[in-house]
Amino acid sequence: MRKGVYRQRARVFALTTIAVALSGVLITMPASAQKRTVSQGTASATMIPSDPDDAFRALREAARRNDAARAYAISATLVDYPMPSYVEYFRIKPQLFDASGLARIDAPDDEVRAFLQRYKGEAIADRMRNDWLLVLGKRRDWANFDAEYPRFVLKDDTQVECYALLSRALKGNNVAAEANAMLTDPRYYGEACVDLIGYLYQSQQITRQDVAFQARLALEQNFTTLAAKIAALVPDARVDSDTLAMVVKMARNDPSQAAAYINASGGALSRDEQGAAWGVVGQYAAKKLLPDAAGYFRRQLDLGGDQWLSTETQEWRVRAALRQGDWKQVQQSIERMRPELRGRDPAWTYWQGRALLAAGRGAEARQQFESIATGFHFYGQLALEELGSRITLPPQTRVSGGDVRAMRKRAGFQRAKAFYDMDMRFEGNREWNWELRGMSDQELLAAAEYAKTLSLLDRTVNTADRTKVEHDFSLRFLMPFRDIMQRATEDAGLDLPWAYGIIRQESRFIMNARSSAGAHGLMQVMPATAKYVARKIGMTDFSPSMMSDPNVNILLGTSYMNMVLTDLESSQTLASAAYNAGPGRPKSWRSTLSGPVEGAIFAETIPFSETRTYVKNVLSNATYYAALVHGHPQSLKARLGNVTPSSVTTTSLP
Repeated sequence: MRKGVYRQRARVFALTTIAVALSGVLITMPASAQKRTVSQGTASATMIPSDPDDAFRALREAARRNDAARAYAISATLVDYPMPSYVEYFRIKPQLFDASGLARIDAPDDEVRAFLQRYKGEAIADRMRNDWLLVLGKRRDWANFDAEYPRFVLKDDTQVECYALLSRALKGNNVAAEANAMLTDPRYYGEACVDLIGYLYQSQQITRQDVAFQARLALEQNFTTLAAKIAALVPDARVDSDTLAMVVKMARNDPSQAAAYINASGGALSRDEQGAAWGVVGQYAAKKLLPDAAGYFRRQLDLGGDQWLSTETQEWRVRAALRQGDWKQVQQSIERMRPELRGRDPAWTYWQGRALLAAGRGAEARQQFESIATGFHFYGQLALEELGSRITLPPQTRVSGGDVRAMRKRAGFQRAKAFYDMDMRFEGNREWNWELRGMSDQELLAAAEYAKTLSLLDRTVNTADRTKVEHDFSLRFLMPFRDIMQRATEDAGLDLPWAYGIIRQESRFIMNARSSAGAHGLMQVMPATAKYVARKIGMTDFSPSMMSDPNVNILLGTSYMNMVLTDLESSQTLASAAYNAGPGRPKSWRSTLSGPVEGAIFAETIPFSETRTYVKNVLSNATYYAALVHGHPQSLKARLGNVTPSSVTTTSLP
């Protein structure tokens, strides 16, 4: 960034220098940083970028790696940088965690307290408090933890929540029910949740079977090290998990082999454990789309053990029955779901309504559909159609220019814009979303309009998506590059709303979006796919750098959409899956069908969770876009269509 622009940004923020703001905090280098500096010599200093913005990015990377010495060295060069709170946060944070990301017990408490006071009420202070709570919990400093925890606003860190429950348990409170409700996804456990599970077992708030269940949850998601740590919490016995652990390992590769193992060793398991074992086999068979899956689940339903089924197992129990068209088993499976799981996902409300309808219980089915039909999502749309209506747009609420201009003055949005200007979207989104807290619908729409003036189209969409009563679907479902899109879709013979539905899901209209796999731009076209499509349509001068041009990106993306749509018999359901997972996979999934199924059932039973969510969102998006483009009610069911069985055929498409 040019020095003139750098100075201008400093004036815009009108911030004092970090040296004044920190009031001497930077005088002493932390001991951990001193030790590392001795070993590194002067390397850190010589490698610090001269451009302040580049140095700031390097500071963020040092903080990410918890390199305290480098973070300190870089921060010392940024004494007049116009983002002092983040400079200080990135300097302190590496002193709270070691290189492996585990909390350190020798964190600088006084510096953290000073930081929290200095930036009270800001997003970065809540982030720092989150970090410090992890330190305090590991240190077992419950006095300070209990004082700080109520001030933690977002409460979106499972490890912090585990420490909060552990603190209460140590004071004699029974927190078993809350722990069991929270501990459903081992991806987020960390050391705090392992400690919580261990203490709850020692204090007899949970049983050996509860510990075994947690170990199996980790094993089902292939977190073998975590599973071993949890199992080791009961060192004096086998935790009743050896047989079930073997079932998980075998079922992942060959469900039929695991079924044979249960039949051979079932006597070693209680009735509930046998039920849980059949649930595991059913889950993996269902994910492989094997026709035996529903039968495995029927054995589980007969035996019981629902309390020992993971979330995934409960969900796939319903999906297996949907694929078989067994509405009685769909109803039974949903009724036996844990209430909190059944209540938080409208999918199960919708499918329960369908099962009730199939059983001739129309009035009860209608109640289910009515409970979700006002939701602007895939299952809300389908429920609305079950009630005899089509999908329309809610009345448009407009905001004044003054309301939009007022958003410019909000400090959080100013910080967010500075981060977006530096292509630091993670920090920008944190600041933007923090500023949205507590806003009314009118304010949210004003913020969405403000984002649009800044060409922050992803923030426009995400902000407008938050309104509850007053809405503007022209902001929720933006249509930028309309001329380019109209021309490209007409040339390819594509449905314009579907193409916009794809882009909204792929990139949220971020032109320079890049995926971890290398997909690029508005339509997130993979490099190899872009080359293939360019060659097929006769673009002889194509080079990868051209993908930053919206004309080229949209041309190649829509051309590829047309190719997969043609290859998959004009099914938007199958083609949407192909755009996300590749054309071979939906063909393979389709080949396992025993008969035609509704597009909604096919979408819900896609084995890949990312693709399953993707297809539902794309087609829901496309339905609202169609209502905007055509100005009359739409049908999501018609767009989904039916999916029929077919043999797997090879394809040359990438």
